[in-house]
Amino acid sequence: MTAARTPAFDTLLVANRGEIAVRIIRTARRLGLRTVAVFSDPDRPAPHVRLADHAVRIGPAAPKESYLDGELILRAAKDSGAGAVHPGYGFLSEDAGFARRCEDAGIVFVGPTPEQLELFGAKHTARAAARAAGVPLAPGTDLLPDLAAALAAAESIGYPVMLKATGGGGGIGMRAVRDPAGLADAWEGVRRVASASFSSAGLFLERLVEDARHVEVQVFGDGLGRVVSLGDRDCSLQRRNQKVLEESPAPDLPPAVREQLAASARDLCASVGYRSAGTVEFVYDAARAEAYFLEVNTRLQVEHPVTE
Repeated sequence: MTAARTPAFDTLLVANRGEIAVRIIRTARRLGLRTVAVFSDPDRPAPHVRLADHAVRIGPAAPKESYLDGELILRAAKDSGAGAVHPGYGFLSEDAGFARRCEDAGIVFVGPTPEQLELFGAKHTARAAARAAGVPLAPGTDLLPDLAAALAAAESIGYPVMLKATGGGGGIGMRAVRDPAGLADAWEGVRRVASASFSSAGLFLERLVEDARHVEVQVFGDGLGRVVSLGDRDCSLQRRNQKVLEESPAPDLPPAVREQLAASARDLCASVGYRSAGTVEFVYDAARAEAYFLEVNTRLQVEHPVTE
């Protein structure tokens, strides 16, 4: 039996607010850690501020001037003696640059490594990692240089296809197309949205799965290649590409498919030595009884309590 390792820090700063900040602070206190909350002006009376051992004001109401300002968070961590920062979800949780600045400052970033955040932060590199790990992928492409290449690839894949921005998320930067004319019409529009919304305007294609189910697997890795899967969730009921209802375990999945999803999620994350909590998302084609890798969310998700 392996003895529990003593944390390399005794003070944790929680760089978030609301429900997730409260839950992290409660858990940290059970582990014997001193906790530091941060708050913007409107959040001064919030529960997470009262619950923490120490609280630091980081700015006005606008998130970009408070919770999204990595330098302010790092300054609060140093001034309060925090040896680690937990980003929660949203805000800085998937910011590889912030994670790297934490490491450079000698502060533990409680999350994946900067390299893992970068790898899974772009859909085309995440697909490449999934392919290398033997995880099933929907027929698709790498980044496409131009519309001509996209039209040729779509003919090979077979319509309908989904045109996606590699930096997209939350339904932004994607469009279903059913014929060459539709692809030609969508190309510049999706590219403009990608350029305006994300760090990359790169586009790629995947086969569109009609009436797909959206199933995700919760994972946790120790950073040394050991990964556990902690159940699955179905989040197929969506409105405007935003999840409305989550159910765990995912209902009516064939046992073999459920095990394949869990094994694929573990294999992918283990292949990169994944560290911390994450969610591997899949599209399930019930008509073909096939599941395809979609993306990895490199953080604790809002819907984690559904799995718990």
